[in-house]
Amino acid sequence: MLPSRRGRPARVPAALVLLLATAVAGALSGCGDTGGLRGAGSTPAARDPARLWPGLAPASSPAYDIGEVEHAPVKGVAVPGGDIRGADPVAAVRAEIAAHPGDYADAGARYHQTSLRMADCGTDGTVDERGGCPVLRPYFRDLTGDGRPEMTLGFRLLPDKLTAVRVYTVEKDRLVRVMSYDDAVSAVELAGRTVIVRSPSEVAGYEYRLQWTWDADQRAMLLTSDEMLRTADGEQHTKRPSAATGTASPSPSAAPSASSSASAR
Repeated sequence: MLPSRRGRPARVPAALVLLLATAVAGALSGCGDTGGLRGAGSTPAARDPARLWPGLAPASSPAYDIGEVEHAPVKGVAVPGGDIRGADPVAAVRAEIAAHPGDYADAGARYHQTSLRMADCGTDGTVDERGGCPVLRPYFRDLTGDGRPEMTLGFRLLPDKLTAVRVYTVEKDRLVRVMSYDDAVSAVELAGRTVIVRSPSEVAGYEYRLQWTWDADQRAMLLTSDEMLRTADGEQHTKRPSAATGTASPSPSAAPSASSSASAR
């Protein structure tokens, strides 16, 4: 047996055993050995995961609805020349607020403060994160693989201190929202064709990490991973709102950021 890095004997592959047996047999052939191959014994059979409760009836509907498939054309927002960099991110947020007055615009709506603070945003499509405007600066990266950039946008949901994360693409010169997620977000990252959202956990030293990846069949960013991981510093960060608040189901640590290769407006 060969020693492993953990100090335990490592199993020698059967193919290597046969190769060694052949070499030894050749060396001993002059000593009366027949030189034939010798069996290395049976190898353990691969074991499949044990399936529990095989007679359990499948669920008739998903347990949670967190917007697994989002594909919504945005009305009233121009995309000059089909280039999403020319789209107005503030106008995109205003269009969403107008489309959901019960969440934003109506007096007493949960995020009415967000609607009121939109008055602090510029009228030329620029975003000033130092002011009262709840819209965060957009980032641009090709997330669909078609060679054209998508726009990843965030805005504050007030007064709950949540963050809305949105991804927009362009179809036939129309702005289309292909991802929508609201949560107590501690970081957002872009990696390849994936958007990664990190959120604090109620468990000290852990965070949630959710990943959305472009799916050409659904023409949307799909939730492909939902993990609970240790934080880099092992400390507990701001707790997420409980499920009773009506936010989406679970998702970690520094301020919101995008990967260095993503271009910001």
